[in-house]
Amino acid sequence: MSDKNARSYWQANVKIVLCLLLVWFFISFVCGILLVDFLDQFRIGGFKLGFWMAQQGSIYGFLILIYVYIWLMDRLDKRYNLDQSHSADTAHMDVEADASEGQQ
Repeated sequence: MSDKNARSYWQANVKIVLCLLLVWFFISFVCGILLVDFLDQFRIGGFKLGFWMAQQGSIYGFLILIYVYIWLMDRLDKRYNLDQSHSADTAHMDVEADASEGQQ
């Protein structure tokens, strides 16, 4: 990968991480602490929404963010030809080529 591509890939990676951290901050801090009184007007499963967001909602949100990060990074890797399936196929072809050279 050229330096320009590496820099572009890294900038895209940082952008993804910062966006997801912003969402995580909103879910955990803003909804769980700052907006708790407003959210307590609503109920989910018999619990006040503000309490639920502080206790379970932020955990569920974090788990969802993990899967979103995986999905976004897979897309980014494919855009820069760094996906694992491509790398595995190339490595497998290299091994086969080395083995066939050794037999000749």
